[in-house]
Amino acid sequence: MKRSIIIALAGMISLTAHTQNQVNMKKVNFNSEGANLVGNLYYPSDYIEGEMYPAIVVSGSWTTIKEQMSGLYAQKLAEQGFITLAFDCRNFGESEGEPRFYESPQMKKVDVKNAVTYLASLGEVDDSKIGAFGVCAGAMYTLMAAAEDNRINSVVTAASWLHDAEAVKLFYGGEEGVQEKINAAKSAKNQYAENGTVEYIPSISTTDASAAMYGPYDYYLNPERGAVAQWSADKFAVMSWEDWLTTDPMPTSVQLTCPILMIHSDGAVLPQYTKNYFENIASKDKQLHWMDTELESPFHQFNYYDQDAEVSESVKMATTWFKTKM
Repeated sequence: MKRSIIIALAGMISLTAHTQNQVNMKKVNFNSEGANLVGNLYYPSDYIEGEMYPAIVVSGSWTTIKEQMSGLYAQKLAEQGFITLAFDCRNFGESEGEPRFYESPQMKKVDVKNAVTYLASLGEVDDSKIGAFGVCAGAMYTLMAAAEDNRINSVVTAASWLHDAEAVKLFYGGEEGVQEKINAAKSAKNQYAENGTVEYIPSISTTDASAAMYGPYDYYLNPERGAVAQWSADKFAVMSWEDWLTTDPMPTSVQLTCPILMIHSDGAVLPQYTKNYFENIASKDKQLHWMDTELESPFHQFNYYDQDAEVSESVKMATTWFKTKM
C-alpha cells in the first residue's frame, strides 16, 4: 500500500427516537470549542427512564462520519446494554467547523473529550462509568484523549492506527514524500489564511495518485459498505497533511492509567506499533487481544470496519471489558 490506507454544556434536540435493530437512536447536538456537533445517541432496547446507564463514546477512522464504522459499533454496543454516542467531528458530516474536510488529530482528540462532557451531562448516564471505543485512527484519537482526561474510565481499541515520524514514511513515499505533503499543507494553510480558499484532493481514488487513499480499497468505494451518501469521497483538505503526518501518539501510552483493551492482528495496519504502544501503557490493567487472520498487513484492517466476524468478536470482547472495567 503506497498511500494511507485507512487511511470523529450541550443541549439535546428533541427528535422522535427511531428503532434500529432493537436499539433506540436519536439525533443530538453538543458543543465542542464553540462548534455545534451532531451525533447519534443510541439507547438499549430495555432502557428504563429514570435509571442510569454506563456510556461509551465511539470514534471511527480518519475522514469518516457517524454513518460509517462508528455508528455500526455504537449500535452494536448499545445492543449490549450501553448508552453510546457516535458523532461527526468538527469539519465533517453534519457538524459545524471550517475548513470543511480538514483532518486534525488534535481537534478530534478535543472533540472526543467534549463528547465525554456531553454524555456526563445526561441524567440517564452514570458519569462514573464512561468509556471510549475507537477503531483505526479513531483509536489514536481516543487514546490521546484518554491520556489527558481521567473521566474516561475504560478504553477499547480495534485495529488501532498508531504511527510516528518513521511509520508515516512507509505509507507516504518515504522522507521525501512526507516532506512534500507537509510543504503542500503549509502552502494550503497560507492560501486559506489569505483568501479563504481551501485546496482539496480526493479522499479515495483508484485513478488519482494524489488522493489521500489511492487504491482499490473496497470499503470506501462500495456503497454497500462505507461509500455512504453522507460521506465525501472527493474532498480531503490538503492542509490536513501537516497535522496528520506530524502527530505522534506513541508517547501518550505512558500517561494512560485507566483499564485498556487493544484488539488487533498481524493482518491489520502497523501491528508492531500497536504492540509497542501496549507495552508502554502505564496502566497495569491492560490486555492485548490478537486475532488470527490469513490476510497480510494491512488488508485485514478493513474487515474491522464492517465485517461480521471481526466486528462481532470486537464487540464481544469490548462488552465484557466495559462491563467489568468501568
